[in-house]
Amino acid sequence: MLHYHPIPMQIKERGIILIPIDFTKQSLAAIKQSYNLAKYTHSKLVLLHVYSSEKDESVEALTKLAKQTEQESGVPTEFKNVKGDIYAETDRMAEELKATLIIAGLESHMKFRNIIGSSASKLIRKAPCPVITIRGHEHRDGCENILFPLDLSPETREKTDVAIQFAKYFGASIRILGVFDPKDSDYENKLLAYSHQVKQFIKSKGISCTNKSIPTNNIAESVVDYANKIEADLIMIMNKPGLSVGEFFKGTDSQKIVDISNIPVMTIQPLKRESVMSFGTGLS
Repeated sequence: MLHYHPIPMQIKERGIILIPIDFTKQSLAAIKQSYNLAKYTHSKLVLLHVYSSEKDESVEALTKLAKQTEQESGVPTEFKNVKGDIYAETDRMAEELKATLIIAGLESHMKFRNIIGSSASKLIRKAPCPVITIRGHEHRDGCENILFPLDLSPETREKTDVAIQFAKYFGASIRILGVFDPKDSDYENKLLAYSHQVKQFIKSKGISCTNKSIPTNNIAESVVDYANKIEADLIMIMNKPGLSVGEFFKGTDSQKIVDISNIPVMTIQPLKRESVMSFGTGLS
């Protein structure tokens, strides 16, 4: 029988939250979504503008935006202005700054088939820290419900401590959602037992928690539909590259959730097995 053994992952305070911006509505929305988390973790905000030609440097506009952001958020804010590819430079700068989190606004017209190869999905897969992607236009100021999709892969337990810490920051509830192939009763039974163990562990930390399991042939749509049904404020998923064919919750399902979700999605990087990393070096 599977037993739940949490893998410690801690959110280190006084980190850096990196926000790539291009002055679109979504990138500006991402800035505002960072305020509460930056306050709770005593983090600094770094606005990253990547331009392709000198005429687009926008130094004056960036200076004004950084000053406005600092005044509105009440947390230290600075900006970086670099030339190159927005996705590659975001990951490179996150590595250089040892960012604890990337918050990225995605335009609603960007579809999964267009980003799978080289853009947003590449940013997420290669990021050295967790990435929160924001595609919808309306979000609550706080966070009341965290949706926690669960499967039986080793990586999925790694996000439990992160979810608990976020829930404590915001006074939020955690909603576990087990998803399984309706034809796989053995997997279903194991998942039900496992999700109950995870729920009990979360509740032992003083966090309100519920669990539900649903059969589905379309994981991404089921997760997002349920997130909207319970009015979730955040969906937490794992970046799980290189899974075996036998894994039902494939990496592509995680990418599809990012693509179709109108609710912010946090993608957490798996632990490097040779060491346990803290939020200060990447929530991974």
